[in-house]
Amino acid sequence: MSATVNPTVSRRRLGSELRRLREVSGMTAQQVAERLLISQPKISLLENGRRLVKPRDVRDLCVLYGVQDQRLIDHLMQLATEAGHQGWWNSYGDIPYGAYIGLEAEAAAIRLYEPLVVPGLLQTPAYARAVIAGTIPHVTPEQAAARLQVRLRRQDRLGAPRNPLRLWAVLDESALRRVVGSREVMRKQLAHLTHLGAQPHITLQVLPHDVGAHPGVSGQFSLLEFADATDASVVYLERFTSDLYLEKRSDVRLYSDMYAHLQAQALRLDSTRRFINEAMKAYAGPG
Repeated sequence: MSATVNPTVSRRRLGSELRRLREVSGMTAQQVAERLLISQPKISLLENGRRLVKPRDVRDLCVLYGVQDQRLIDHLMQLATEAGHQGWWNSYGDIPYGAYIGLEAEAAAIRLYEPLVVPGLLQTPAYARAVIAGTIPHVTPEQAAARLQVRLRRQDRLGAPRNPLRLWAVLDESALRRVVGSREVMRKQLAHLTHLGAQPHITLQVLPHDVGAHPGVSGQFSLLEFADATDASVVYLERFTSDLYLEKRSDVRLYSDMYAHLQAQALRLDSTRRFINEAMKAYAGPG
């Protein structure tokens, strides 16, 4: 598979185009399901990019929708083929958040809020190893090693020589105070944050405890934005057993507003640097 093919994104683009063609045809998802003798939820999953679309399904849908443009049909068939490929992360075994990795790999910008730990994109290897060991019950050494390698490879986006990922991160003070691994691991992790925060494409802010209640009290969330105008923004909510992906414009707008409030309440960039440096000094002292 070509390194430029992203099966997650291909599946999303194909689903979006199939939804558009269905709406142009004037058919409802229920009507399509009845004509093709499949369930209506399957049509919704296909259009939302949550289910693999086989090339023959694309062909049948194009016939049903009366699509005559052969170039469009060929393009959709190509997307279906690409969607059936595996992403680079699949070579590491069963990685439960593969759909998110696919979106992250294609995103032009990500805005994230993390209340408990340093985000995976910003973790040192030692910190990441400790997070994986401490948060996944009964993880085997092989599984832990695979997850660590995937996490570190994801970070390549931040150092890409061309078009590096634009990242905004608001970290709750708790993420800096919780000792993960050891005090030395934390000291080096915070030093790593100060280095990353100095990069022009990475913006870090700390949200101190004394701000009180804020829009992020319900938990972690990320907003992913894409360079291609056909790719809608996505809100990602990480959960232990079942992650959530929100794409409705009203949901994206709500979380964008929430993020703007978090940024306004968080420390400014210079204050954030001082805050991290003070926390780092504390970890350098006696435990």
